[in-house]
Amino acid sequence: MSDSETRLPGDSDIRLRLGLIEGDGIGPEIVRATRTVVDEAVEVVGLSPIEWVPLLIGHAAIEEFGDPMPEPTLKALEGLDAWIMGPHDNASYPADHRTGLPPGGAIRKRFGLYGNIRPARTLDGVRATTPEMDLVIVRENSEGLYADRNMFAGSGEFQPTADVALSVGVVTRAATERIAHLAFGIAQTRSRRLTIVHKANVLPMTMGMFRDVCYEVAEAYPDVTVNDRHADAVAALLVRAPADFDVIVTENLFGDILSDLAGELSGSLGMAPSLNCSQRQAMAQAVHGAAPALAGHNRANPVALLASSAMLLHWLAERDSYSALRRVAERIEHAVAETLRSGVATSDLGGLASTSEFTEQVRARLHRW
Repeated sequence: MSDSETRLPGDSDIRLRLGLIEGDGIGPEIVRATRTVVDEAVEVVGLSPIEWVPLLIGHAAIEEFGDPMPEPTLKALEGLDAWIMGPHDNASYPADHRTGLPPGGAIRKRFGLYGNIRPARTLDGVRATTPEMDLVIVRENSEGLYADRNMFAGSGEFQPTADVALSVGVVTRAATERIAHLAFGIAQTRSRRLTIVHKANVLPMTMGMFRDVCYEVAEAYPDVTVNDRHADAVAALLVRAPADFDVIVTENLFGDILSDLAGELSGSLGMAPSLNCSQRQAMAQAVHGAAPALAGHNRANPVALLASSAMLLHWLAERDSYSALRRVAERIEHAVAETLRSGVATSDLGGLASTSEFTEQVRARLHRW
């Protein structure tokens, strides 16, 4: 494409209001980098500027509101279609703020963001433990073995005595059907291969239901080839034979573990993006944490959140049939990939670039496609 974009009819009418949540640790640095790149890409494509709505969580929210997940932030999010969120560091909050849902979990639960889409792909210029990885893990985000998401009220973990701790795992037909439909829809846009990941051999009722309901949904997608594997076998195969997989659909805890593994194998967790979504709302959020030891040193890798923002723009383009937003997302993806291919990288990838230097390199390449 040329540097001068052709504006399509209706493109100038796109008016985006996106939430911007910096979070804790390295969050402010990578969120600022992401906003800079997204704004530049929007300008290059010729769209109206995004209206950003800054909102607080974490330490900043505790200081302002006395709560790491304040109600004013949640209320503001209700009026937005999508938002970008930096990482939170709830382990470092004061003791009275460490109980209950962490900010990310509270937002996912409040807005019913049942799907967590986590791609893992090797890129030129990045040394990967497992080369030639290109897959997507679709993680059920609302129940499963996660105690903070599987009860109407209270926690799914409890202790009947001081020496006994129990945890409830929840699998429902409704939640499994909707995550399966999301995963099969993604598979239809790729190589039409999907793997159901479970542990029905030791959890035959819960994981057996998850597997069986996914197979039932598969009947509506005859063009997609489906198989199933145990979670532990998939962990081994991601190392040895990543090409065996294209789209994986799985339970919450297994999806969390396997996507972290896939992200690290494909290069670094600093590159691992994700999108939390329902049918109407979405949140871009990097897979990695707040890395407090790096905070304020201009050393954080912004790639994961940049890629997450591109996923968010693709999602909005699909939901609202805005082809121009797809062009913005593609331009960001191309600029990040070309920057890494050129050898520019942050220290977690063996490079020397600071966060701001890497961001400026990406910005420059937004104009070269």
